Amino acid sequence: MEKIPEEVVQFFIGQSFSIVSTVDKAGFPHNACKGIVKLSPGGEVYLLDLYRAATYHNLMVNPSISVTSVDEHKFKGYCLKGKAKAIEAKDFDAKLLKAWEDRINARITQRLIKNITQEKGHPRHPEAFLPKPEYLIFMQVEEIINLAPHQLRREG
Repeated sequence: MEKIPEEVVQFFIGQSFSIVSTVDKAGFPHNACKGIVKLSPGGEVYLLDLYRAATYHNLMVNPSISVTSVDEHKFKGYCLKGKAKAIEAKDFDAKLLKAWEDRINARITQRLIKNITQEKGHPRHPEAFLPKPEYLIFMQVEEIINLAPHQLRREG
């Protein structure tokens, strides 16, 4: 398991969502938007998944996973690669569910602020209609890829 530098932990926590990639039984990639609930410097990533669909089924046959986030404005991004497993909702810590609820509330608040101060976005607040997570994705990071061009990695 690879340690995750604090800068990378803070980057992912600062993103509203990440792209999670898994591989189906035919070998094709599947991408889905997911929110990271917790990311530890020790190399553990926790994501709550709202639906028991393609990502879940892919993890049952192939534990390989990647989690990618980018910040277009800062021209910065990372991809975490590793192995994951699904943990049923009844078996994970209630603190993780509370952390997910806090992140959803923060996203709703940010959407309200943007709607007031900037151009209107979605006419509703879709986060308010999301179901409770069905399971937890627990990932152990094996590799971290810096997606920024080499010449820009040392700049702010």
